[in-house]
Amino acid sequence: MRLLTAELLPEISAHRDLQLPFAGYEELPEKVLQFGTGVLLRGLPDFFIDAANRQGLFNGRIVVVKSTDKGDTLEFDQQDNLYTICIRGVENGKTIEQNIICSAISRVLTAKTEWDEILAVATQPELALIISNTTEVGLRLVLEDIHESPPSSFPAKLLACLYARFQIYGADPEAGVVIIPTELIPGNGDLLKNILLELAEFNHLDTEFKEWLEYEVDCCNSLVDRIVPGKPDPATQASLAQTLGYTDELTLISESYALWAIEGGKRVKEKLSFAPAHPGVVIAESIEVFRELKLRILNGGHTISCGLAFLAGLKTVKEGMANPAFGAFMEHLLLKEIAPAIPIDLAASLAREFALQVMDRFRNPYLEHQWLSITLQYSSKMKMRDVPILLEHYTLQQEVPQAMALGFAAYLLFMKGVKKEG
Repeated sequence: MRLLTAELLPEISAHRDLQLPFAGYEELPEKVLQFGTGVLLRGLPDFFIDAANRQGLFNGRIVVVKSTDKGDTLEFDQQDNLYTICIRGVENGKTIEQNIICSAISRVLTAKTEWDEILAVATQPELALIISNTTEVGLRLVLEDIHESPPSSFPAKLLACLYARFQIYGADPEAGVVIIPTELIPGNGDLLKNILLELAEFNHLDTEFKEWLEYEVDCCNSLVDRIVPGKPDPATQASLAQTLGYTDELTLISESYALWAIEGGKRVKEKLSFAPAHPGVVIAESIEVFRELKLRILNGGHTISCGLAFLAGLKTVKEGMANPAFGAFMEHLLLKEIAPAIPIDLAASLAREFALQVMDRFRNPYLEHQWLSITLQYSSKMKMRDVPILLEHYTLQQEVPQAMALGFAAYLLFMKGVKKEG
């Protein structure tokens, strides 16, 4: 079976279960620089931008920067940067199945070997947006020379790109860009902005540049919410190839729910012209409510229960939700313990509604979301997502939250590694 490429598109154009790229997509200018090739970025921001391009709202493509040395860009190169998003879920009792060939990415560049090309992208006049997802450890200050080729840390790479842009356009406000980090850290935009300013000071960059960086470059706090488990297992991959009529090494499966909440005002809304293309893109003066609901109920629910589920012999989230005992545990955990103890002022009905929605998302029969994969960076996630809820619940109720206590005990047991010879 043939590999998905631009050349193959005319042959599969009659496929009724497939949304193909629109005519002329390859001619769109590069408006976005994206640090990260992961499935979350490709399944959410890139999905939104692709949807906007189809509606003639944004009309721009994405240059992706691969910052790590692991692997290469061969899969993207072979497929002309096209990939299939298979959306599977349930909304209001109706089954959702969509297969979309995303054409939002124009090229993928490797920082280690193509740094000059990346800097050239940063100086293009059409550039409007920079996106990142470098995991939580990527947003940290490393005092280093941004003139290295390339610098080691993501913030230093980003500052080098901004400084290259400034050297072409000076302090022109029109040259300002919007930067949206999507790492799951409270105030991620504010944190990144402060790191950039400290790095600029360390590198003794021009005062005029530092003023342009502070006042004309918007670093927006943001929140992404969509379950994108990753590449399908071999059996699912083979089944999709038979259904679609081609093979795609970059296929990803995601749920139908999608949210990208971005903190910003009028200037940000003007630059992010893709926002009206999908109701899942929200630009607001404050996104605190969205962040807390997602962090505590969805992410916190996953984290406090993943060790327990794995130790109980449950491999996937949907398998757990289909188990009567574990399903009852999750319902009590989300509705009775986490939702009432979210440490901000919000309506109880809003938290309950979101918790019920999360239960439906966890039950999604189409997603093979492995509990074991959720245990990645288990301790840091537990500290950030669940410990504040556990403490708040005890403060409010003056009693131990039983489901959270069980989940925490399972976490302790899970983390006790046992060496087995052979």
